[in-house]
Amino acid sequence: MPNVLIRDLAPEVHAALVERAERRGQSLQQYLSQELAKLAARPTVAELFAEIEARGDGVALERADVVDAIRAGRERRT
Repeated sequence: MPNVLIRDLAPEVHAALVERAERRGQSLQQYLSQELAKLAARPTVAELFAEIEARGDGVALERADVVDAIRAGRERRT
């Protein structure tokens, strides 16, 4: 199985990761392995856009319509 080595990790970042692992009852290696697997499973924004463009069935939206929809959603929350 491949290994990953991370150099120059800030001590406070390491401490936070150790604490999270301990809260889950895991070793740091187990915790990071699971978190990295989740990260690898999620597509990036660029990958999502590429997939959408490849489908070729996109809907053309006007910028004003998008802005109006966002504003309406925000107003419903308040």
